[in-house]
Amino acid sequence: MTAEHRVERIKTALEKALSPTQLVVEDEGHLHIGHAGAKTGKGHFHVSIYSNAFADKNSLACHRLIYAALGDLMETDIHALRITLL
Repeated sequence: MTAEHRVERIKTALEKALSPTQLVVEDEGHLHIGHAGAKTGKGHFHVSIYSNAFADKNSLACHRLIYAALGDLMETDIHALRITLL
């Protein structure tokens, strides 16, 4: 599976679960060439996101919502995820 396909799967999962008003998903695999985790075939990604679902929640709770939204993708497609809450 290509990184572009994984980016689209991540976007779709987050849009479905959190209806974000702002969302950017970037493949950061190029920053991790040679990293042991890169050998698994899973990717390194950066998500910048804002959702009304985050209102009145601390950053840990927001991160938990994101991980829950990504579900199995965390096991099958994502090795590392950097999150920026907007």
